[in-house]
Amino acid sequence: MDTASSTMAELKSLISQKPRYKLIAYAVFCAIGLTALLGIWLRTPRKDGRRYPDPEKPRSKYSKGPERKPGVWKPVDFKRPEAPPYPDWDVHTTKPLPYRPFRWGPYYITMGLRTMKWNEWIELDNQFPKFHADKARRIAERGEKCNKTAPEAYDGAIELLEEFCDYLPQRYPSLFRKTPVGIDNLLTGETFDITARPLAEDPMAMAGRMVQDDLAIMFERPDGQYYLLAGSILLPGFWRLEDKFGMPLSEIHTSGNVPGFKTKLEKGMTNFFKRVQPGAPVLRNNYFIQVDDDLAWSYSIGPEDRVGDEQVHTAKTGWFGAEKNKAIEHHWFRSERQSLRRLPRSGGVVFTIRTYFHPIKEVAQEPGVPGRLASAVRSWGDDVARYKGREMYQDVLLEYLDGKHKEQFDKGLVKEEEEEEVDNAAYPY
Repeated sequence: MDTASSTMAELKSLISQKPRYKLIAYAVFCAIGLTALLGIWLRTPRKDGRRYPDPEKPRSKYSKGPERKPGVWKPVDFKRPEAPPYPDWDVHTTKPLPYRPFRWGPYYITMGLRTMKWNEWIELDNQFPKFHADKARRIAERGEKCNKTAPEAYDGAIELLEEFCDYLPQRYPSLFRKTPVGIDNLLTGETFDITARPLAEDPMAMAGRMVQDDLAIMFERPDGQYYLLAGSILLPGFWRLEDKFGMPLSEIHTSGNVPGFKTKLEKGMTNFFKRVQPGAPVLRNNYFIQVDDDLAWSYSIGPEDRVGDEQVHTAKTGWFGAEKNKAIEHHWFRSERQSLRRLPRSGGVVFTIRTYFHPIKEVAQEPGVPGRLASAVRSWGDDVARYKGREMYQDVLLEYLDGKHKEQFDKGLVKEEEEEEVDNAAYPY
């Protein structure tokens, strides 16, 4: 007899022997029943075949690789599984996925990792033409301010190009065609030759033209730290590659005043980078509020380029300089879907950073979203609120979201008692 059955039998015996134990036994029965139901719910796949994720705990089962010296990586015999074509994908009609990675409060600071399916590595949609045009313009205007590869990272950047030239024609055959030297873009007419030496341009700039994501590759040096040594950061919104290039992972976050990095993130992030293996890619999502409509650079926080020396420029760039409580028409929802994976040959850890950018008035039409987003924004701690600039937009934003939530509640589109259940089941959508 298992433990649960034995416990139930003992409780029944107690009830029959001493009626005064009925109330206690009833409470225990309820606790056991609720625990069993919760266990079944967590183990039950969703309708779409995926299990309910816990956004507060990493789901990736990345295993520790063989012992090695810091900064030394031996190529691993690993090949990414072939990606099936994206079902019914069309560059003109396939809409962006509706990531809404916020929850009813409280707000927790975590890495928020979950396992990535290989065929979902790169997400493209009908915004590809706009992203591609914006990137091409930024490459022409800003050059190595946004695209740069250190000499020691060159092989890793080439490896990323090779991965793209393999994956993209598999996943998006109506947009890309594989060639003996790389790939062709069937929409723009571009031909990418990744075998020429020298390449026609910086390898990260070339990689950036192929996808909607910004790209960064971190490499370990003999001191055991991971450094940003290759990047194509063309549509970042709030940060500049030229400021962070060559920095170790810890300094990238501390220089940006990332909330809770030292106390809640640094140890886990350091361990992840040391242990992640080529066969264990992961995903994470985040979100911000922006009070202007520029995908590439949020000009409301200040100029993108330096004004005077670095000290003067830093003093003029930040949420403190933004106009307070602009009309709701100027509020935009900015969300990032980031993937992280280890390149098997070079050992570099690749970030892909796909931005989703929509007017608040648009996302607030979705059932349940305005109430959930308002709760999430209110739940930020003081450090997170400063980092995300809440003081500069909260009055207008929250009044609008509360109003839309009431409209949805009055129409029966949302029910207060279902908030937590729907929230947990839907994350990160």
